[in-house]
Amino acid sequence: MVERLLRIFNREWNGLHEAAFLLAGTAVLSQVLGLVRDRILAHHFGAGLELDIYYAAFRIPDLLYASVASFVAVTVLIPFLLEKIDGKEGMRSAKAFVNSVFSAFVLLMIAVCGAAYVLTPYLGQFVVPGFDGVVFDEYVRLSQLLLLSPLLLGISNLFGSMTQSLRRFFVFAAGPILYNLGIISGIVFLLPHYGVYGVALGVVIGAALHVLIQLPVLFHERIVPRFTFRIDWKEIGRVVRLSIPRTIALSSAQLATIVLVKMASDMQLGSIAVFTLAMNLQSIPLSVVGMSYSVAAFPTLAKLWTGGNKEQFSRQILTAARHILFWSFPAIVLFVVLRAQIVRTILGSGAFDWTATRLTAAALALFAISVVAQNLVLLFTRAFYAMGRTRLPLYANVIGAVMVVVSSIFLSAAFLQHPVFRYFAETLLRVDDIAGTDVLMLPLGYSVGMTVNVLLLLFLLRKEFPLIVSGMKKAFLHSFSASVFLGFVAYHSLQVFAWFFDLDTFLGIFFQGFLSGVLGLLAWAFLLHVLENKEMQEIKSALHRKFWNKEKPIAAELESF
Repeated sequence: MVERLLRIFNREWNGLHEAAFLLAGTAVLSQVLGLVRDRILAHHFGAGLELDIYYAAFRIPDLLYASVASFVAVTVLIPFLLEKIDGKEGMRSAKAFVNSVFSAFVLLMIAVCGAAYVLTPYLGQFVVPGFDGVVFDEYVRLSQLLLLSPLLLGISNLFGSMTQSLRRFFVFAAGPILYNLGIISGIVFLLPHYGVYGVALGVVIGAALHVLIQLPVLFHERIVPRFTFRIDWKEIGRVVRLSIPRTIALSSAQLATIVLVKMASDMQLGSIAVFTLAMNLQSIPLSVVGMSYSVAAFPTLAKLWTGGNKEQFSRQILTAARHILFWSFPAIVLFVVLRAQIVRTILGSGAFDWTATRLTAAALALFAISVVAQNLVLLFTRAFYAMGRTRLPLYANVIGAVMVVVSSIFLSAAFLQHPVFRYFAETLLRVDDIAGTDVLMLPLGYSVGMTVNVLLLLFLLRKEFPLIVSGMKKAFLHSFSASVFLGFVAYHSLQVFAWFFDLDTFLGIFFQGFLSGVLGLLAWAFLLHVLENKEMQEIKSALHRKFWNKEKPIAAELESF
């Protein structure tokens, strides 16, 4: 049994679609666990004060993870590792490099987390100005406890760079699953004794498991990093120079989120919880689609570019982009049409009341409209990193983050000052009879910013590879038109099933949404079949090769324009 498990851990995953399906499959499991996690939290706390404090407490640790821990990010280190592994000294050089990076990162992270621990009471006054007294003190203690997570997850990033360079995607994919299991264990076993602090302890446990799952592969390949004071500062300087643009880009995204949380803390109680829960739900297609294809493609993109094969490099980007479009549009439509059923089924129990459900559903719909943009941002950003051109995505991502903040502030002001706009937005989203709707301008502003981000990246990428945009047009039209048909069928199915199910019960809501979604997806698949959609044919071919073990090298999966 142990030997079989080790074989799975150490198996190479070579094809783009094979690796993407593995990552997507484990992402689905991870997201299911994430939904279980959020359901338990929503059931126990509702969209109220405790959940606001808990979610706000992540902001400073997440900023440290995005800024300092990005120093050991997968997209930064993989090109260096591939360069070392393919060089004259091979794994010996790679080991020395990893030891230097590991040692420098641990020293830096301990210093930064220590400083953040001391400064949290002062930083918190900016992050959550709406908290005071005992509420603010609880926020500070939770934030300080969660500072362990960026250290652990940063180490896991370093380990993940090594396992992905060896194309051992299984352990990388399993990390988020264990992370969510750790949080759930904290909720189930520690929350009854320690309250919300028990949930935070679960986060730390999950981060530790995220690290430990990588170790079997590293031990097998004999490349476990070791701490050393003999750090090669020249190599560290190369890594830092490459990582700085990415660090600034990620930090700007986190700072934008901090500003949105800051705005939510001044709104109705529970606004931070509504905003965060909706963001967690809309992240499902990001993890399952965008992250899966971009992570699966990145090692190959880096290798093709360093090998000077620009034609296959552009084909690989196009292949991943077309399949991201293929899956993203139906996800958007399902989230918009079935938003109430999705939120009520997943979160609607216990202390999470109908008002919170409707607000979260409306926020989910507004987040969802930028799912295509968010998924493509993940891919295009990695494409630029594979080329070593980190400044270009930096400009696009920073401008996108600024637009998130500016558009959220502008829309919030317009929502409060212009009754016509407010009436239009509330009526469209069917929340005109409840309070606290001003929080909905935050996900709308987020979607505006992400749309600007992807358009800028697409413009920059088009200058280098003009045929990528033209190659995406047919996939865009097929997926968009089929998804509109999906939405039409799903929406009218909801009306029909409302006559057959008791919508005051969990099972009634679930089956109404589930069956409507299934009928919509069948209509979507039927129309794509009629259109002889290329992406659907490629997926069928990839699954056929997988089940009959007739795998081809990755070059065979790179389609021509």
